[in-house]
Amino acid sequence: MAVQSPEREGLADASQPEPHTRDRRDTWGPRRLVASMVVLLVVFVVTHVFLVQGFFIPTSSMEPTLHGCSACDGDRVLVDRMAVRTDAIHRGDVIVFRDSKGWLPHPSDASAPVVEWMELAGLAPDESGENLVKRVIGLDGDRVEARGGVLYVNGVRLLEPYLPPGVRASATDFAVTVPDDHLWVMGDNRDDSADSRSHLNDPGGPFIAEADVVGKAFAIVWPLRRSGTIDAPPTFDQASLARPD
Repeated sequence: MAVQSPEREGLADASQPEPHTRDRRDTWGPRRLVASMVVLLVVFVVTHVFLVQGFFIPTSSMEPTLHGCSACDGDRVLVDRMAVRTDAIHRGDVIVFRDSKGWLPHPSDASAPVVEWMELAGLAPDESGENLVKRVIGLDGDRVEARGGVLYVNGVRLLEPYLPPGVRASATDFAVTVPDDHLWVMGDNRDDSADSRSHLNDPGGPFIAEADVVGKAFAIVWPLRRSGTIDAPPTFDQASLARPD
């Protein structure tokens, strides 16, 4: 009976890898790809939930800064959610806030569960209508007044280049002092905006609680022809707008 030499036996073992070793090598590539995709998805979701979220503009109350109407494809904007946590909300900023006071009627949300989850995660623009978008005019402690179609903050007249041509700052006169931890907000399209002015006599008052602010809109991302940043106008850079001590 022939006997195989140790040398040839070792050679045969080296040329034929164990089956389970080869299987691990063959499957590691796809597993690593899937793991990488999961990690990227988690990072993307966390970023959108805590840092940036998309929103859909459904009405014309912020024209011409933001475009929207019931029968058109409104702007999609990105909102910086960290602006609230870092106290980075200033006069002139365009903000998104929760309509906790019921300023507007909201249709029942008939979105599919997967769409609701995607909106919550920031994977799709929020189209539920439970959030509103306006411009911050007054911070807590500010005196905001409208006289003869002109707007004043702490006695300083505002020049508002973002208003539609021919539209006055306010068709109604008012004078308010913004309470602590609240904001006075107005739409740019003053003749078609149910903003703080429209709720002066409401039981809940006309002011927005800072706790209801979702974030600051900083960019239009869709449609592409309107894409760009959303910046506070220079009129709010005036040092004289500062609250009197």
